Amino acid sequence: MTRGDGEGLPVDGPGYDSPTVNRIDDIPHGVVWLDDRGIVRAANPAAAILFVQANATLVGRDFFRDLMPGTNVPRGRGRFLSGVRRGRLDVAARFALDRAAGPVQLDLRMASVDGAEGASIELIPTERPAPRDPRLGAAAVERRERAEPVDVSVCEREPIHIPGSVQPGVVLLVANPTDLTILAHSANVAEAFPDAGSSLLGRSLHEVLPDGFVACISEALVEGRMTGGQTVLEHMCLGEDDTVPFLGVAHAHDGRVIVELEVVPERPDDFRSTQRSGAGPAVSRLRAARSVAEVAEATAREVRAATGFESVLVYRFDADWNGAAIAEDKVGDWSRSLLGLHFPASDIPAQARALYLRARSRFVTDRDAEPVPILGDAAGADSPVDLTFAQHRSLSPIHLEYQRNLGVNGSMSASIVVDGALWGLLIGHHRRPHYVPPEARATAALLAETLAMRVQEIEGRRLWEAQQAHLAAEGRLVRQLTRSDDYVAALTAGETTMLDLFEAEGAAVVADDAVTVVGRAPEPEAIRTLRDWLLGARPTAEAGFSTHALPAAYPPALAYADRGSGLVAVFVDESRRNLLLWFRPEVPSTVSWGGDPRKPVAPGSGSAAVLPRRSFERWIEERQGLSKPWAEWQLSFATSLAQVVEGVVLRQRRTIVELTGLLADKERALEQKDVLSREIDHRVKNSLQIVSAFLLMQQRQTRDPEAKQAFAETSARVMSVARVHDSLYQAENIEDVDLGQTIENLCRDLSGMAGDGHTVGITADARVMVPYRKAVALLLIATELVTNAFKYASRDAGGSHISVSVSDQGGGRVRVRVCDDGEGLPEGWADRKPKGTGLGMKLVRAMLDQIDATLEVANDPGACFTVHA
Repeated sequence: MTRGDGEGLPVDGPGYDSPTVNRIDDIPHGVVWLDDRGIVRAANPAAAILFVQANATLVGRDFFRDLMPGTNVPRGRGRFLSGVRRGRLDVAARFALDRAAGPVQLDLRMASVDGAEGASIELIPTERPAPRDPRLGAAAVERRERAEPVDVSVCEREPIHIPGSVQPGVVLLVANPTDLTILAHSANVAEAFPDAGSSLLGRSLHEVLPDGFVACISEALVEGRMTGGQTVLEHMCLGEDDTVPFLGVAHAHDGRVIVELEVVPERPDDFRSTQRSGAGPAVSRLRAARSVAEVAEATAREVRAATGFESVLVYRFDADWNGAAIAEDKVGDWSRSLLGLHFPASDIPAQARALYLRARSRFVTDRDAEPVPILGDAAGADSPVDLTFAQHRSLSPIHLEYQRNLGVNGSMSASIVVDGALWGLLIGHHRRPHYVPPEARATAALLAETLAMRVQEIEGRRLWEAQQAHLAAEGRLVRQLTRSDDYVAALTAGETTMLDLFEAEGAAVVADDAVTVVGRAPEPEAIRTLRDWLLGARPTAEAGFSTHALPAAYPPALAYADRGSGLVAVFVDESRRNLLLWFRPEVPSTVSWGGDPRKPVAPGSGSAAVLPRRSFERWIEERQGLSKPWAEWQLSFATSLAQVVEGVVLRQRRTIVELTGLLADKERALEQKDVLSREIDHRVKNSLQIVSAFLLMQQRQTRDPEAKQAFAETSARVMSVARVHDSLYQAENIEDVDLGQTIENLCRDLSGMAGDGHTVGITADARVMVPYRKAVALLLIATELVTNAFKYASRDAGGSHISVSVSDQGGGRVRVRVCDDGEGLPEGWADRKPKGTGLGMKLVRAMLDQIDATLEVANDPGACFTVHA
């Protein structure tokens, strides 16, 4: 038996004889005999003891999927199927068997016997204890029962970016970026390089990796394309006889080149247990969601379909880094729903959140799999290998224990980053080990990015609308102030009052010792006392103060919590005797926590300094003395209004010209509506371009011609919508789009994407302005017609020429015409089955119906499509 996968496995001497199905009962360690599909045909008593089942119940079971799902990975079941297909199976590897009493590490030896059907798998327990054992002594269990709190900062100081090991299934190489000399590597290098012995130290990547891959690495290093998580990747075959498929992924970080060689399926269908629809349609479905809740629910559903996890949830952080599960999609028998539960910030410490912001996704196939240590000069304590961006970095023991407590084995996490900040996480859970192929992992990461873009777009639009409404109300207040000698009356008794700002239910003005109240606010004497507290408690340089928990900061406010649990207060002048205040009432509520948030962790023993909490039962917290939170911009707007009050009214030393200038400033603030709107459309356009770039990147990595075409078409559709937003951003009127100019830009994009040989000529009437909704539909129609012309009107001698025209038909109607110089449409073309999926024409018809448009088709002499809308 030759040495195979796994670090530290024994090498058998000459004459090793694999067991046969007829003589396995007398072998002291576990043995199962499988058919070519991996179904158990026979098992010995020792195997039954390992699996805590009778022999008879093992027969007929799928060994890889049912009995030991941690082996249902390319280096386990994948190598088994490959060996069976070749008629020669001879592989060794280490895997974990998850049992109720704790995981057991087993050395598996898979071998076929000449002349015998099927193959044997020997299961030999290792002498080393499972990683969980050091934390399960009697003292640790007792401390966990008491759930004694410990300093959470211990978790936050854990160096999770330098674990010193990687997950099994990947071979890690660490090289000097100058000469690509190998400085360190994972202990399982024999898996990829069986002839290398136990060490590759001092050798060059040129000696061990394919020339093309190393050349790409060198070129990317020179051009600076491997930093910040950027990668170079290539598929290759390594291992014995160069028959084991690997995916090589390289990046540069902390002065080193890090190469991960992941064992991947020999055939995609060996591990294709999820949907095949791809990222394009899923992204489209996310684009159709209208609210954050809808897009979160759609993302959870799409990611679970793409990855096969039993549960996928969207987890959102609040301002204090507590988390909440806002969407969940799970299998029917998933016993514990996390939807609606909140989790304390200590569950995901600060350094873990920082790492999530840099390295955007992480997948764990088997929680209990034994990590593979990193060996070599660069792996020492003085210079540990920083695996921040390594896809297969081993996880923290505390995190793995947290998963055990939650009842989770296989898992994933993908960061949701909105406007440069960590907004939340996309989390996948599986009760047993669960392998996700690289293409499905890429789809999940893309969907997480799409969710982030949609959240930024939706929340940005909501924020913009709220700010515009408040700008308008503040502008009316400023006008009232400029026409009044009594600023208090202008703020509290006019057509528009302070109460129209910030969704407050009460407001007050303190002018020296006089208090004027509007709406539901505390009594004047209570407000004067509150003003005195603010004078003493808030720094002189601080002009404003806001809180949604006033009773917690100022206990006397408990007496009027029903009116003033939330407060925004701004001083008007330097003397701080004049004050503007807004109040919000208490909103009694209950918060459902996933366990008691006051007991986040407990002290551990052995190698673990702390143990994560183990209770995730619903724990209800009654909350009082809290109002609806204020937004940061609301305090800023309040401060701005106080400055106007100070300048316009209190000093009253300004001339009418100065007052007019202040009003003009506020009018300009109102005019920022157009600027803000264009900025939002600009960001949306950028977001769409990012999605298009992801799709093009996926296209370049896909070998299937139909898939490449599908990605190209989807990218073109996304780009067409981006062009509409680009036109809105540049237009004077934010409601209408110059259709001719926009289609001209679109055709230029499409011509560039189509490559050499294709040309597009366009004629358009000047300033054919159409509403945004109609522009989106017409650009999507034009995209489909032009790209179809590129595909079907090309001639043998070269590309095609497409003529596009846009004309104003009067009365708000326009005509868009797309003609090619091909051979035209054959007779009965409309009744024929489409060459592709037919999605393009379905989309055209859907867009026509949406804007009440018609389509005329003729040969003139090439195919000519005319849209009247």
